[in-house]
Amino acid sequence: MSLQSNDFYPGSFSSSIPLQVDEVVECLRRRWGVTYDLKLLVKRDRIYLQMMWGFLEQQSFPLNEEDFRENLNRTLEIINRAGQSDLVRNWLRNVQAKPRLGRAVSLSLPIDQRMDEFVL
Repeated sequence: MSLQSNDFYPGSFSSSIPLQVDEVVECLRRRWGVTYDLKLLVKRDRIYLQMMWGFLEQQSFPLNEEDFRENLNRTLEIINRAGQSDLVRNWLRNVQAKPRLGRAVSLSLPIDQRMDEFVL
């Protein structure tokens, strides 16, 4: 796991426009030409959004497109409910790193009351 320095949230983001699966898929394909898998990772008292090295167009990718979109939708649902869609949208548009085999690119999500329920 590769943790990138993320200075994308100097203040608190209050997101009014939820992220949609189609928007994220389009952004990933436009930036990198493939649809990387996004996962949430809870580690101690932190939550990270990770852009994994596996991608939908990969022959060995374990999910079909429908299952991939369902998983992505569940991840985005949590991000949207936590009010972090603007932060994630900005990160996806501007992150310089690219996932490499065995190394995810991570965004540390700020913990507030809305995110507390996801950190056990």
